[in-house]
Amino acid sequence: MNQMKTRITELLGIRYPIIQGGMQWVGTAELASAVSNAGGLGVLTALTQPTPEALANEIARCREMTDQPFGVNLTILPSVTPPPYEAYLDVAIDCGVRVLETAGNSPVAFIEKAKRRNMRILHKCTSVRHALSAERNGVDAISIDGLECAGHPGEDDVSGLVLIPLATRALRIPVIASGGIADGRGLAAAMALGAEGVNMGTRFCATVEAPIHDDIKRALVNASERDTNLIFRSFRNTGRVLKNAISNQVVAAERRPGGCEFAEIHPLVAGQRGRAALQSGDVDGGLVWAGQVVGLINDVPTCDELIRRMVSECRDSLAAASRRAGVEVTETCQEM
Repeated sequence: MNQMKTRITELLGIRYPIIQGGMQWVGTAELASAVSNAGGLGVLTALTQPTPEALANEIARCREMTDQPFGVNLTILPSVTPPPYEAYLDVAIDCGVRVLETAGNSPVAFIEKAKRRNMRILHKCTSVRHALSAERNGVDAISIDGLECAGHPGEDDVSGLVLIPLATRALRIPVIASGGIADGRGLAAAMALGAEGVNMGTRFCATVEAPIHDDIKRALVNASERDTNLIFRSFRNTGRVLKNAISNQVVAAERRPGGCEFAEIHPLVAGQRGRAALQSGDVDGGLVWAGQVVGLINDVPTCDELIRRMVSECRDSLAAASRRAGVEVTETCQEM
């Protein structure tokens, strides 16, 4: 199958502009290598590993499974006792990783060091103003997250259909569409809106290689687009997760008159509790981070099957849209 050529595929040295987002507890060598072998960009999640030394071992494991490019995600979050972010970055650099995905707070403190070692930096953000700031600070591409996404969609509540074209209009660097994308139709739509690649998290959780229990994967397949909750709204740290007993309790606590203190719900939302749920298959055991895109997920393919299907669907969708619009499909489009 011919490769797709955009500034993102050229920047990252990949065949298809499909990126597996860094996901806590999920972005391991098994998943990242499978995505990269299929022609996309697999991403290891640095903070899934307990120490920088463990990340070095995970990078080595991934390199044993693929000879294709892969990246490392470093999500920078406010904390009283932050993890050693720079030590994780140093490991990625020293191990020869050439792509860094950053998220959370501004990566400005690490950009110069990463760029000196020829790393490509993809920064994920949820607003155009933050994207422009990241562009000024020297990142190579922006992954723009709409309200539909899993994880933290920000507080502006702007959907991808609006946010993606706004970002592509405002930025000079390439834009990667993130949130709400599960198939080739979504890839085609993102490209029509001006994006040059897509970033998927929830969809890659429902693949054979994702390191989570089959019962969790089945829950994603069975969920509809209405089966997510927005939590932490009252703390202005909104997160989108699968609707289950735990997230329902959190929403109920936040909606009580007077709301709740975070300490009250902390035992419900602790990261280790969510990790245990992913490993045990207890869908109601902890938070399961998932986007509205669950409504579009109907199976659990391998990463290779998923990416091949997406590329074929994308080409068919672009061709069909051109026919409906009465536009002749160019040779370039046909060969993409």
